[in-house]
Amino acid sequence: MPTAPRLELRGITKQYPAVRANDKVSLRVEPGQIHAVLGENGAGKSTLMKIIYGATAPDAGEVLWNGQPVKVASPAEARALGISMVYQHFSLFDTLTAAENVWLGLDKANTLAEVTERIRQVAAGYGLEVDPLRPVHTLSVGERQRVEIVRALLTKPQLLILDEPTSVLTPQAVQTLFVTLRQLSSEGCSILYISHKLDEIRALCHHCTVLRGGQVTGEVDPTQETNASLSRLMIGAEPPALAHQASHTGAVALQVRGLTLAQQDPFGVSLASVGLEVRAGEIVGVAGVSGNGQKELMAALSGEDRRAPAGSISLFGNDIAHASPRRRRDLGLNFVPEERLGRGAVPTLSLAQNTLLTRTHLVGPGGWLKLSAARALAADLIARFKVKAGGPDAVARSLSGGNLQKFIVGREIDAKPKLLIVCQPTWGVDVGAAAQIRGELLRLRDEGCALLVVSEELDELFEISDRLVVIAGGRVSPSIPTAEATVERIGQWMSGLWDEGVAHAPA
Repeated sequence: MPTAPRLELRGITKQYPAVRANDKVSLRVEPGQIHAVLGENGAGKSTLMKIIYGATAPDAGEVLWNGQPVKVASPAEARALGISMVYQHFSLFDTLTAAENVWLGLDKANTLAEVTERIRQVAAGYGLEVDPLRPVHTLSVGERQRVEIVRALLTKPQLLILDEPTSVLTPQAVQTLFVTLRQLSSEGCSILYISHKLDEIRALCHHCTVLRGGQVTGEVDPTQETNASLSRLMIGAEPPALAHQASHTGAVALQVRGLTLAQQDPFGVSLASVGLEVRAGEIVGVAGVSGNGQKELMAALSGEDRRAPAGSISLFGNDIAHASPRRRRDLGLNFVPEERLGRGAVPTLSLAQNTLLTRTHLVGPGGWLKLSAARALAADLIARFKVKAGGPDAVARSLSGGNLQKFIVGREIDAKPKLLIVCQPTWGVDVGAAAQIRGELLRLRDEGCALLVVSEELDELFEISDRLVVIAGGRVSPSIPTAEATVERIGQWMSGLWDEGVAHAPA
C-alpha cells in the first residue's frame, strides 16, 4: 500500500492588506524527503512555512498531516504533531541562556539540567558547537543559528522546517549540517528546506517547489537542473554577471594597528594585536567562523565600543579610536550591522523613520525632523533597490528578511560613503537581489570607495574581494590577494593556522 504524504497543502491562500502572500498554493512532502521551497524575497515562502507551523492562520485551503486533515492553531500544536521549525529571524530570549531557551520550547518532562546535558550530546553528535550555559545576548548570529537548530533536533521531529539554515555557516559547517540532514532523512524525517543557495539545493534536496508572487510556478528535480535554470524558474531570468574590473587603489582609508581589546563579557572574544588596512578603491573581505571576534572588531570600528587604544584606529589619517559613531559618519564611514532587526532597523518604525538612524542631514536645527524628505528618500530607496514593501510608511518588521536587507544596504550605499563596512551583505537574500547588492558594492569600489566586507559566505568574498583576511580567536591573519587564495587555504586559516610558512602579503 502506498504511504500517505507526510504533509500535503491544498489551495492555501493568505491575504495581507498590501499583498497576497500565498495564492492557492498546493504542495506535497513525502516521508524522508528533503523538499526545497525556492523563490525570490517576498515570494511567500516564509508565510507558507508559518502556516504549516501554526504561527499564521490561512484564509483558505486545507492542511493534511500523514493523510489526515488538521488545523494547526499554534506552534505548540505543530510541535505536538511532530513539526519543528528554525526561523530565519531567530525566536530566542536574549536575557536567557541557550539551555533555558531550548527548555522553554519543550515539555517539562525533563529538568533544565537534563536538557542542558542533552543539548551537549546532540550538539556534539551533529557537529554543531553550542555552549548551553551562555546567555543568548552574548552569541553571534551564527551561534544563535546553531542554538535554534539544536532546539529543533531535540524534539525528534517528523518534519523539520529550515529557513535559510546555512546563511551564517562556514563551508565546513554546511557539509557537517548536510550529513546531519541526510541522516535525519534516512531515518524517515521529512525536511522542508528554504534557501537561496542554488548549489545547496541541487546537492541536498530530492524535490523543489518554486514560488513566484505567492503562486507555485514549477516543481522540479533539482539534481537535474542547473543554477541558471533554477534562477530562471525563480526570478524569470538569470542574475546579471558581475563586472569585476582590476582595482585602482588610492590612499589608505582605514588603518588598524595593534588593536588589543579585552572582552566585555565573560563569553566574548578578546581582540589581540589586530592589524589591517583598507585603501580607497578596493574591497577587503573578512572571512571566519561566527563568534571569532567579528562582533568585537565591528563594535570597535563602528564606534559602539570606544575603548580602543589611542592611535590604533585611523580613518584617512584621523585618529578615531575614541570618536563617536556620528563623528565617524561625518568623516565618511558608514556601517551595515549583521543584525537587521534591532540594530540595522527599528522593527516598529516605518522605513521612512528608519532612514533617520544614519542620515543626520534629515534632522534639522533644534531636532526638527524633515519627515517629507525622509519619506522621499525611503521611496527612492524602495524603487532603486527593488524593495518589495508597502511604501515608505511600511514598518520595518513587515518586510521579508531579504527585502529589509536590500533597504538597509541601500540606505548606506546611497549615503555616498568614503569607507563602507558591511557585515553579511546578502544574508538571506535571493540570487537576483544578492547579485544586485554585490554589483552595487563593486560600483562603489570602482568610484573610489574603500570597503571592508565581513561575510561567512566564502563564495561571496571570492567573488567581490580584492584581498582577503581571516579572523580566528580574536586575531587577524595577514592579507592575501584573492587571486592567490583557495577555499582550502582560507578554511585552514579559519582554525588560526596561518603563522607557519605563510608569505605575508602586503597590507
